[in-house]
Amino acid sequence: NYGCQSPVTSVFGAFCSDPFRVSKYFYDAGETFLFSFGPDFQQYRWSGENSYFVSSSWESLQIGGGGIGSVPVWVSSWGGFALWLDADLYRGGSISCPTVHNAPLSTHEDFTVLDVEVWTVHN
Repeated sequence: NYGCQSPVTSVFGAFCSDPFRVSKYFYDAGETFLFSFGPDFQQYRWSGENSYFVSSSWESLQIGGGGIGSVPVWVSSWGGFALWLDADLYRGGSISCPTVHNAPLSTHEDFTVLDVEVWTVHN
């Protein structure tokens, strides 16, 4: 130990029933949910309050919307997002949002992504 403090790591993710695609509108449905492990498993399902499930562009991927955030890069006319990832999957952000009434998924509103896993299921 050289006096360094290891960073806090959060593990969280989302389930989306539709494949990701570039769209200027929100898509997907009420099956979308977010989850976190930290330290206990938490699941955040659709609240019914809005339909801001998934939005994606060449610049970013957003899941859940309508929250009020303070970071301009990932706050849009829909508000902030339960989960926001940049196009490089390197930077992210998370705040509470009305779509799923989640707690912020990370200990910091802005975060650096360490690892990404993407799974797909076909019929």
